Amino acid sequence: MASDPFHCPNSSSSSFLLVGVPGLEDLHTWLGILFCSAYIMALVGNGVVLLVVGLDDSLRSPMHCFLGMLAVTDLVMVTSTVPRMLSIFWLNSTETGYVACFVQMFLVHSTTSAESGVLLAMAFDRYIAVCHPLKYQTVLNRWTMVQIGLAIVGRALVFMAPLTWMVTNLSFCHSCVVPHSYCEHVAVAKLACADPRPSSLYSVAGSSLIVGMDMAFIAVSYGMIIKAVLGKKSCRKAFSTCGCHICVMLLYYIPGVVSIYIQAFGSGVSAWAQVLLADLYLTLPTMVNPIVYSMRTKQIRQAVLKVLFARKVHA
Repeated sequence: MASDPFHCPNSSSSSFLLVGVPGLEDLHTWLGILFCSAYIMALVGNGVVLLVVGLDDSLRSPMHCFLGMLAVTDLVMVTSTVPRMLSIFWLNSTETGYVACFVQMFLVHSTTSAESGVLLAMAFDRYIAVCHPLKYQTVLNRWTMVQIGLAIVGRALVFMAPLTWMVTNLSFCHSCVVPHSYCEHVAVAKLACADPRPSSLYSVAGSSLIVGMDMAFIAVSYGMIIKAVLGKKSCRKAFSTCGCHICVMLLYYIPGVVSIYIQAFGSGVSAWAQVLLADLYLTLPTMVNPIVYSMRTKQIRQAVLKVLFARKVHA
């Protein structure tokens, strides 16, 4: 008789057990405080961005649309992981159902792909605005924005559909203890009876292709922006803005790339370091993005003050 893919002898009938951060169990309370603080800041920052973009009619440019898309992506990404992590750190609630685990896996990996796509779109937006300002409204019209949004979501779904199919069709007959604080693909796939390498290689190859292409196009975009403003009065401002954007992108891409390859090939790296890096790269950018991309934008700051002032007047 064929084995039941949802049979797991070492736990309840259809569930995984998440460890948290293996080797740092004594620090789970403090890690919970750290990630809870980051989560609150991410919720507040991205929530404020969505609020002002939704309420202020003057914030309807492509740049503000991309900021809204980034905020939504960040909220989905951080909400799909941090609350579950906190339940492990503070409540020792380690058990998670198969369906819940695979849904979390899908959300985590699809939102990381979408986040990279939005960052690329924002770099393209800045390139058009700086290098071809007269064509800005023509190039980034409403239909183009819709196409870009659909392309970002479509790419994430196309990437995740085969991976989800491969993982959900694996039979799990070994230990159901996932040495991670969320359902990371490689950590779950390693528990399968069958060889998990096909899905792992697909994940690494797909992630490398997406990240590599996006980083290359982003680098070209910012390189052309810097070249266009050299020697002009706006040079200092452009360098300051580009520098902040590039730093935030590196904060997202570098830990992400390192985490992907360590999870797949880094058997010599300690388990706690692998898990902590994977946790941080999903939470820190969501906390920093609203500050760098939105609060440093004059129109966003003015809109926030306008909303706050209006509320105080009506209070």
